[in-house]
Amino acid sequence: MTLTIAAYFHRLDPFAIQISQDAGLRWYGLSYLTGFFLAYLIVRTMARRGISPLPAERVADFVFAVAIGTVVGGRLGYCLFYARDRFTDFDETTILGITMPFWGVLKLWDGGMASHGGIIGIAVACIIFARYTKTPTLHLFDLCSLTGGLGVFFGRLANFVNGELVGRPCDPRFSLAVRFPQDMTDWNREQLQELGPVIDAIGPENLGASAQQWDGWLNQYTTDQTIFARVHETIDRLIAITHQRTPLGERAVELLTPMIETRHPSQLYQAFGEGLAMFVVLMLIWLVPRKPGVIGAACLMLYAGFRILGEQFRMPDNHIAHHEFAQYGVTRGQLLSFAMFSVGLVLMILWVRRPVPKLGGWLKSKRGD
Repeated sequence: MTLTIAAYFHRLDPFAIQISQDAGLRWYGLSYLTGFFLAYLIVRTMARRGISPLPAERVADFVFAVAIGTVVGGRLGYCLFYARDRFTDFDETTILGITMPFWGVLKLWDGGMASHGGIIGIAVACIIFARYTKTPTLHLFDLCSLTGGLGVFFGRLANFVNGELVGRPCDPRFSLAVRFPQDMTDWNREQLQELGPVIDAIGPENLGASAQQWDGWLNQYTTDQTIFARVHETIDRLIAITHQRTPLGERAVELLTPMIETRHPSQLYQAFGEGLAMFVVLMLIWLVPRKPGVIGAACLMLYAGFRILGEQFRMPDNHIAHHEFAQYGVTRGQLLSFAMFSVGLVLMILWVRRPVPKLGGWLKSKRGD
């Protein structure tokens, strides 16, 4: 007798606390807060033990500056590397019932953040902070690199909760296989037509559309932006219903399960690879004092290596990377990571040769014995 494990149907709600349909406290935001808070605790411990020359009273300012650099750099990096149309997007957006023109770059809920851009933003923040506090710039890089893995860990977990950055298709019998209903937002017209019976079963009172209306919308789906928006609003409602642990939610899951493809939970692979594993390795490297910049360069190479590996299980973003992936079999994230690894290797060679004192070292006591 063989034991078959049913693939997990993703039913996690992206809101920790929901105020309205589009507003509330999201797990994604909490993941950032958790990462920065843990970074603050680690850096403050290093400062108080004398491991770091950064004054303990400036740690909070430093973490705040890095947080700003992460968010600004991450968002601008996403728009630059993956969605340049955001720079010219000034569509009207409804926030808390108020409709207003809103710049696409500021729509953090629409799209996301680019880790490579976040790293650039962190570097800029460190350079500026070092200039004003007279702290070695490369040592600040090292502090960010050491704690950054924890931020990546929680960020990737939040990606999984959101059902975004999904993995590539896998065998339904694979024990870690996941069905993401968020896939429906990327379905073509023919696939969306198959949702008619599901919409009919869930009912227009729950979805705001009947099966007949749905079929009519799909006839204009590619030519009418208003209809396009209605279709995706209905899909969002259907996904939200699957989050409910109610008879209606169970019914929606039952109907959608055979229609949703099984995928690798690549977000979790990346969380434990480029997040937790990288943090542990860097902690081990910094058990003894190292020349400033060594931890930062090691972080660049480790992150790039884990990212290249993780991208083997992750779907390329639908709106980018198809040209590179089709021609060379690599994703945009892998191309950026190859460049990052090369930069990290060159910097490691340069920084390890600098005639400067070593800093840090967790095995070093406050008196240095």
